[in-house]
Amino acid sequence: MITTVTLNAAIDKTYYLDHYQFGKVNRASQVYAVPGGKGINVARVVHALGQPVTASGVAGGKNGEFITEGLQDIGIPSDFVRTANGESRLCLNMISLDSMASTEVLEPGPVLSPDDLDSIRRKIAELAGRSSIVALSGSLPAGAPKTLYKELIALIKEKGAKAFLDASGEALVHGVAAKPDFIKPNEDEIAALIGSQADSEEAILDAIRRLMEQGIACVAVTLGASGSLVGCEGRCYRVQAPAVEAVNAVGCGDSFVAGMAIGQSKDWPIEHRLAYATATATANALTKQAGEVYASDVERLLAEVRVSEI
Repeated sequence: MITTVTLNAAIDKTYYLDHYQFGKVNRASQVYAVPGGKGINVARVVHALGQPVTASGVAGGKNGEFITEGLQDIGIPSDFVRTANGESRLCLNMISLDSMASTEVLEPGPVLSPDDLDSIRRKIAELAGRSSIVALSGSLPAGAPKTLYKELIALIKEKGAKAFLDASGEALVHGVAAKPDFIKPNEDEIAALIGSQADSEEAILDAIRRLMEQGIACVAVTLGASGSLVGCEGRCYRVQAPAVEAVNAVGCGDSFVAGMAIGQSKDWPIEHRLAYATATATANALTKQAGEVYASDVERLLAEVRVSEI
C-alpha cells in the first residue's frame, strides 16, 4: 500500500473566469471544489491509476469533514488525525480563460497543539507499518516544528517503508537530514539544499550527485515543461516531457510523485519509473483539476517521454 500524508490538508476551489480583473467584481463561469493539498493530490492520482492508497494527515472542523467525506465519495480510504484547533484551509485558484493565467490565495490552516503532534507521530508510525511507501507532501501547519518531517521520516524508515518527501524551505532542509528515499526539489529548492546556485544543468547535476552521496537514493529536480534531471542509485538521467497544450499546471508535481511511488512499489527499472512519472505529470496538465489524470492519457503519453542516461 502507498500512504500519502498531507499535514495541511485543504479544500481546493478552482474558479474559471472569462477574464480576471484585479480589484473588480469577477464572476466565475465554472467552479470546482475538491479535497486538496499536495498529498491528497498524490493519493487521487495513485487511485485513478488503479493502485491501493490511503490518504492521511490532519483535518479540522467542517472543512475537514468535507475533505474526508469527499475522499470517501471517490473511493479513497482515509485515516486522518482530527484537530480541534481550527478549520482545515481553503485554497483558491482563479484561472483567467483568456490567458490561462492562475492567481492563487492560500489560507494558513489550523494551529497544531502538542497533543496533535503526538497523534500525528503515532498515526504515521502505525500506517508505515503496513505500507510500502509513505509520501510526505506540502507545507507544515502552524504549531509544527520545522523538524517534524525529519522525525516522521525516521519513524517511516524504522517501520521498513520507503519515505518520499516533497516539501520546501526549512521543512525540506531538515527532512533531507533524515535521508528520505526520494525527494523532488525544484531549481530554487535544490540550491537551498546545497547552499550554492544551481543555475545551469551541470550545477543541478552536481547538486544531485552531492545529495545522492549523502544517502538519498533518488533526487528528481523538476524543470516544468522541460522535464527533469534525476539522480537515482548513483546514476543521472535527463528526462524530456511530451509537448502538450496545458490546461492547468497545478498538481503536475504531485502527479510526478504519484507516478514515482507507483513505479517504486512495482519495482520497475528506473528508466520506466521516470518515464511513467513524467507521463503522469503531463497527463495532469491536460485536465482542469489538480491531481486529476486519466490512465488512457498516461499510456498514450508514455511513448513520447524520452529518458537518457547522462
